[in-house]
Amino acid sequence: MKSRLLIAALAAIALSVCCSAPKKNVHPEWMYNSVVYEVNVRQFSPEGTFKGVEAQLPRLKDLGVDILWFMPVNKIGVEGRKGTLGSYYAIADYKAVNDEFGTMQDFEDLIAAAHEMGLRVVMDWVANQTAPDNVWMSEKPADFYERDSLGNAIWEYDWTDTRSLDYSNREVWYAQEDAMRFWLDKGVDGFRCDAAGEMPSETWQYLVPALRRDYPEIYLLAEAEKHEFMVDTMFDATYAWELHHIENGIGSGPANKDERKTAEDLRKYVEKDMAGTPASAFRLAFTSNHDENSWAGTEFERMGDAAKVLEVLNFTLPKTQPLIYTGQEIGLSRRLEFFEKDPITDWTPNEYTDFFKYLVKLKHENPALAAGERGGRFKWIQTPDPDVIAFSRRKKDNIVLVFANLSPDPSRKIVPLCSTDNPDGILAPWGWKIITR
Repeated sequence: MKSRLLIAALAAIALSVCCSAPKKNVHPEWMYNSVVYEVNVRQFSPEGTFKGVEAQLPRLKDLGVDILWFMPVNKIGVEGRKGTLGSYYAIADYKAVNDEFGTMQDFEDLIAAAHEMGLRVVMDWVANQTAPDNVWMSEKPADFYERDSLGNAIWEYDWTDTRSLDYSNREVWYAQEDAMRFWLDKGVDGFRCDAAGEMPSETWQYLVPALRRDYPEIYLLAEAEKHEFMVDTMFDATYAWELHHIENGIGSGPANKDERKTAEDLRKYVEKDMAGTPASAFRLAFTSNHDENSWAGTEFERMGDAAKVLEVLNFTLPKTQPLIYTGQEIGLSRRLEFFEKDPITDWTPNEYTDFFKYLVKLKHENPALAAGERGGRFKWIQTPDPDVIAFSRRKKDNIVLVFANLSPDPSRKIVPLCSTDNPDGILAPWGWKIITR
């Protein structure tokens, strides 16, 4: 039973925020309270195939997620391949599937099965570079690729199994559009655009509107934080990389305590992001993904006991669209190999499954937690403890209160949390409390 103090707090928040008239959607209605799940096909089942994923669609449906983002399913290169199986992100043919996963028909069957369950299918799209043995190397002119003074196709960073496309050539733009349309015509619901910020913004400013003209319901996610990607006519969502790094620093964080982050750093980020980005912007928020898990470590390695409370914030902060990566819903505590077979073989539900089901349901059932311009009004709640992040989200009659202790120590007394089962109003170390009305 809620205390009188808690009821008073809810009433005060309700009165302090004026109702606003409904706004026209910038994004399709289904996106606003959606949750993304990243599928690592190679490691998703012992088979590591499309059929292996299809068999588990009922489990993903039961988890409650809305968008299945598949790491690249395209045919990958052999030349310069890393490890035994190679990188998903070294594409050899944009219009073919990786036969490691099955056939084109298998993938089309997977799309159809997902759609029957109301799940959307999004492909990872690797437009910045291809494998050295991509079909375009022989089918397209030499100026499709960036080259050195000797005419050799070059690569970025340590991506030695790739070659960089030359986007000063507009024919490359049109070839990418053609390949993306190929998959949209097969029924995919959009793309997560890998390394989108490495490419000229002008390329995306052409591609995105061109695709939306014929496929207005598609979901487009950019692996980038560029402001020009957030305007209404561009990507539905961009990465919240800065938020993620702050969360890493709040948790276990780096050994150098000067790099550690605090609740105040997170508050400043929220204020800056709300003020500096369009109201319609979605921010993909995550404690893990394929890059972080394989190269930086699991969320438990990076965040320790703070992993759950930081995930709570990813589901409830303004603008956020949360991501769940393969295995997080069972608390997978190991890094998955990137270039080798390393399957998850036991998907037995546990406390983490219940935790994520709760958060997904919370996101779905509370209009105040919608991303973008449809989200509820945000307001900080003052507490006597600087390590506690506290705020409200309100949309019409729906109010969500969030209290999160970003500290390994118990919080000081927080009056709105006083109740018969917690008379002292204290949050446990890394504890959290969500109250809805």
